[in-house]
Amino acid sequence: MGERVIPLVDHRTVGLAVPAPGAPAPAGTLVDTRGRPLRDLRISVTDRCNFRCSYCMPKDVFNNEYAYLPHSALLSFEETTRLATRFVAHGVHKLRLTGGEPLLRKGLETLIAQLAALRTPDGQPLDITLTTNGSLLARKAQALKSAGLNRVTVSLDGLDDATFRAMNDVDFPVADVLAGIEAARAAGLGQYPDGRPGALKVNMVVKRGTNDDQILPMARHFRGTGVTLRFIEYMDVGATNGWRMDEVLPSAEVVKRLQAEFALVPLQASAPGETAERWGYAGADGRHDPLLGEVGFISSVTQAFCGDCNRARLSMDGKLFLCLFAGQGYDLRALMRDGATDEQLDAAIAAIWQGRSDRYSELRASLPADVQQAVRRVEMSYIGG
Repeated sequence: MGERVIPLVDHRTVGLAVPAPGAPAPAGTLVDTRGRPLRDLRISVTDRCNFRCSYCMPKDVFNNEYAYLPHSALLSFEETTRLATRFVAHGVHKLRLTGGEPLLRKGLETLIAQLAALRTPDGQPLDITLTTNGSLLARKAQALKSAGLNRVTVSLDGLDDATFRAMNDVDFPVADVLAGIEAARAAGLGQYPDGRPGALKVNMVVKRGTNDDQILPMARHFRGTGVTLRFIEYMDVGATNGWRMDEVLPSAEVVKRLQAEFALVPLQASAPGETAERWGYAGADGRHDPLLGEVGFISSVTQAFCGDCNRARLSMDGKLFLCLFAGQGYDLRALMRDGATDEQLDAAIAAIWQGRSDRYSELRASLPADVQQAVRRVEMSYIGG
């Protein structure tokens, strides 16, 4: 394992100044310098997590001495909803709550209810979703659904209990996460707002030599259950996870392993800007059988999807990040707490997005190793995955 790199700058306390607004943009028409629209806002609600996965919050960094943000630094639910309302006015129709572990945020159902009441400019409800490690999902699934949550994505990196306990590094049993997935299904968190199945997703981060032996067991377990399993390439997010390219198992290799046992057929993207490449399980006729379901592959390292990325990320303390691999965010909390009007917030969001040119994943392969290591990326636990 390479030497651990600890970030010298606390990205939580350093915010970029909001750029001066240019010409006002009509609501719902924001595009960046590469013509990418703003459609998806990921909202982190806490920087805390009860797991210590090495690829996200390694225990030797996020230990008992680590200083988490005080509650006063976090956006209140009312502030979060106000900012979300401004983003919706600019074309966002999907809100994903994340963390850290979002279910650790006390009273989260109140925020979900506030966000679920929002409507797009043409009166349509939003797609409200949440990503969780599943540890608290069994006890909270029904309350989340009742508050207005549409669907949920659960992070699960293996079915073998010893492997899973080692990866979460807090000795948490896999059975409790599986119970959370079942509770989410029973609560009705498995359908898209339009009624399509497959909205209950399980994300597996694959590290070569660590949990890649869990690929087929995971596929066997979730095939035909209505749960969409997605395999994520191990990414160089943040600066503390000791990322190495030789621990990345390319999605193409994962596909080959699955095809050795299952017949798979490629599927079209379900929405513009979708991060996952979709493959469906084929029936006896060689065509996709919806009852068998599908798998997805998120391949930021080997197959960059920057070209149609329509996502922005709002940290729990109100900084807006334009890329998962960004180093700094724009401080919307300061602007809001200084008394900005809705019109001023609209202008700020427009100026930030219209100046966006981020495409780190496309550039990664061309960057020398020392340059890659020198880039100070914000930690995933701060802005979500």
